[in-house]
Amino acid sequence: MNLITIEHVSKSYTERMLFDDVSLGINEGDRIGIIGINGTGKSTFLKLLAGVEEADAGSIVKGKEVRISYLPQTPLFSDEKTLLENVVDGLVHPEEYRDIAGEAAAMLRKLGIPETDVKPSLLSGGQRKRAALVRTLLMPTDVLLLDEPTNHLDSEMTEWLEDYLKKNGKALVMITHDRYFLDAVTNRIVELDKGKLYSYKENYTGFLLLKAEREAIGQAEERKAKSLYRQDLAWMMRGARARSTKQKAHIERFEALKNREKIAEDAEVEINALSSRLGKKTVEVKNISKAFGDKVPVKDFSYIFLSTDRIGIIGPNGCGKSTLLKLITGKLAPDEGTVEFGTTVKTGYFMQENEPLNPDIRVIDSVRGVAEYIETAEGTVSASQMCEKFLFTDAMQYTLIGKLSGGEKRRLALLHVLMEAPNVLILDEPTNDLDIRTLSILEEYLKGYNGIVIAVSHDRYFLDKIANRIFSFEGDGVIRRYEGNYSDYRAVCEKEGRPEITGLSGGLSRETEGAAGRKTARSSGADDCPDRTDSRATWKNREQRLKFSYKEQREYEMIEGDIAALEEKIEGLENEIIKASTDYGKLQELVASKEEAEVALEEKMNRWLYLNELAEQIERQSQ
Repeated sequence: MNLITIEHVSKSYTERMLFDDVSLGINEGDRIGIIGINGTGKSTFLKLLAGVEEADAGSIVKGKEVRISYLPQTPLFSDEKTLLENVVDGLVHPEEYRDIAGEAAAMLRKLGIPETDVKPSLLSGGQRKRAALVRTLLMPTDVLLLDEPTNHLDSEMTEWLEDYLKKNGKALVMITHDRYFLDAVTNRIVELDKGKLYSYKENYTGFLLLKAEREAIGQAEERKAKSLYRQDLAWMMRGARARSTKQKAHIERFEALKNREKIAEDAEVEINALSSRLGKKTVEVKNISKAFGDKVPVKDFSYIFLSTDRIGIIGPNGCGKSTLLKLITGKLAPDEGTVEFGTTVKTGYFMQENEPLNPDIRVIDSVRGVAEYIETAEGTVSASQMCEKFLFTDAMQYTLIGKLSGGEKRRLALLHVLMEAPNVLILDEPTNDLDIRTLSILEEYLKGYNGIVIAVSHDRYFLDKIANRIFSFEGDGVIRRYEGNYSDYRAVCEKEGRPEITGLSGGLSRETEGAAGRKTARSSGADDCPDRTDSRATWKNREQRLKFSYKEQREYEMIEGDIAALEEKIEGLENEIIKASTDYGKLQELVASKEEAEVALEEKMNRWLYLNELAEQIERQSQ
């Protein structure tokens, strides 16, 4: 059953086009993850579905009885009511209050909020987000809209939410950076890219494969368009005669190829390894302890950091992970013990909430305020060039920071930290509000980073990619060390009898791998077609003949009609491809048919060139 229909929707923000004529159907059973780089409009898309904002053009139609429950990125609460009253307000009739209040209180405790009668303003931003998640999950609904539900959840909470959503059965549309979570929960990925929308009936792992196929198709299309353009250019330079409808159509195709919109490759967040030299003495932590009243988050902890350390710090929310980072960086003094720094140590601290960026200055000016130039392995790089590597185009560099999205501001804050070229990089929840593409490149950067990395994160995928040692907060101030990444840590926990982790799915099905193989074979294109190459050679070898055979004469008279018919067929297929842009199965069939028609057209064009050259030679000989 169709729940929500999005038809030809467009939406712009200031001078930026977020969506351009996009369409999508959301059906019962759909569990959709929205993917896209920060600033592409993911949160705006959810707001349109929730009815919080309106589209500039097009329509969003929901079924008459369809109910929607929406978790915004920044939820609002009334301080005139307790937290529990805020959560259950409007959910049930008064006589049902006790039952729903009990369920809400239990869920709040599950998400680390035991005090339910407090005013919301006394809670942290993360606690308010988790309370809003409870309110959204409890609301009677047909479609759940969740904007970054895994932000501010520790690993245990994330696994609980995974299980809850899989059992819930309601249609789901969500934004999240957690790739393991996407794999476990979704059955469909919607990608927002350069104003367009692409739908894939796969989880995150399947999406990666199908996106690679889509990009390969686009690149093959562009290569063929360039080839046809070169052929048509040669035809035009020979003096095309526009005296017939067929010739005019050919000229029009040449103009269309010349003026076509070129395939734009994705920009990448290419971060070179920026760091200062780190000497033999790094950071030495000796028997440090820290208490806040009766609470002791860190007790008698010692460690000497190695230059090759990639430390992942894990533990429940509120256990003291950020406190440990502040102790290590010297922002907080220990009650007992010492923290010593080598003379060459230069720390860079990417916090959960970095210093607010001035909204009234331009992006490029804020970066130049940190450094005009930095030294990399490739040489000197300017602030403007580093902005480009972080996906801030020329136009965006001269945009006021106040006009950036939350994720873009987060990316800019990371750039500020790296522009300082630290050799000890401290990352406190770096995956919050960074898009998946930026995270992937950051993970690759950290592999080659010549310095110490210390990262607090609940993102299991991120920790699997970057960590070679885990520090785990295990209660009463005890911090235990484990060798390896997050999965290695969990393997040790399982041996010790702790619950097995859920949701770490991966790999590709045989059906998907088979489809990829078939597609690769089909996409390899004309270069793998020996018959056509041989026939080309035959035509070239016969260039000295100065007389048409009867068969060649007939072919010469009819070939322009054949070319026009193939061009019309390709044009029709292109129109069908546009209409089927959200149906990937049909799209593959249409693209395959279009590829076959283009191969045939290329052969006809090559044949036409040969026959035309031969006709010109015969004409010159007869003069």
